[in-house]
Amino acid sequence: QVQLVESGGGLVEPGESLRLSCVASGSIFIDYMGWYRQAPGKERELVAGISRVGFTNYADSVKGRFGISRNNARNTVYLQMNSLKPEDTALYYCTVRASTGSNYWGQGTQVTVSS
Repeated sequence: QVQLVESGGGLVEPGESLRLSCVASGSIFIDYMGWYRQAPGKERELVAGISRVGFTNYADSVKGRFGISRNNARNTVYLQMNSLKPEDTALYYCTVRASTGSNYWGQGTQVTVSS
């Protein structure tokens, strides 16, 4: 049984920072790790992803502000979010793709950016 547990969300003011974490438990060899987000009334969208060897990709809207990293020994992925904007407000989901090809999702952590 693979479980993903996200943490680090919260309420911040515009311009502030947050760091999200996601830990995958269970017997799993992870290839790809990523973060998606979904705002009310909008589709879920990719925020950032990282391969096992460290190749990264980002949504254009977060390039230069967000940074994704991972710790393979701990099956953990992080999302450092700087210069947050109100439009970053969303439920953020962690996802991983195992070497078997299976995909797993966390329950989500809420990020709210408001003054």
